Amino acid sequence: MGLLEVIKGKKIYLDTNIFIYAVEGYEEYLEHLDLLFNYLEHGLLQAITSELSLSEVLVKPMIDENIHLQNIYQDMIQTSSSLEVINIDRKILIESANIRSKTKIKLPDSIHGATAIFNNCSDFLTNDKQLNLLPDINVIILEDLLNK
Repeated sequence: MGLLEVIKGKKIYLDTNIFIYAVEGYEEYLEHLDLLFNYLEHGLLQAITSELSLSEVLVKPMIDENIHLQNIYQDMIQTSSSLEVINIDRKILIESANIRSKTKIKLPDSIHGATAIFNNCSDFLTNDKQLNLLPDINVIILEDLLNK
């Protein structure tokens, strides 16, 4: 089963690892992500992510002093016609605390979850199985699509 068959709506949240796989060329996910980004580019889906994603993807390129990769991520993770990058505000932080109190997931993951929920995303695309604990959203684990 492909990624597009499990997406339940038109607005999808992209977790940090999705950007890493797309940019750094994880071969096993390439077919799914090429199709996803093609749909986004043609306006068939709308994507949301948090500003937190930018911070998370930049860590390794900064450690490696890889300016080229830093620039790629900074260009990719900004608001455009197909991707909306959401600021972390007070209501997201409060909802994040609520999610953590019920699920015990890590703070960054709960911030991603709260951002997705507050922005009415129907689906949350990730490769972090712990995020299956997020309430009120269809969590799609990319790895699971490879086994179907």
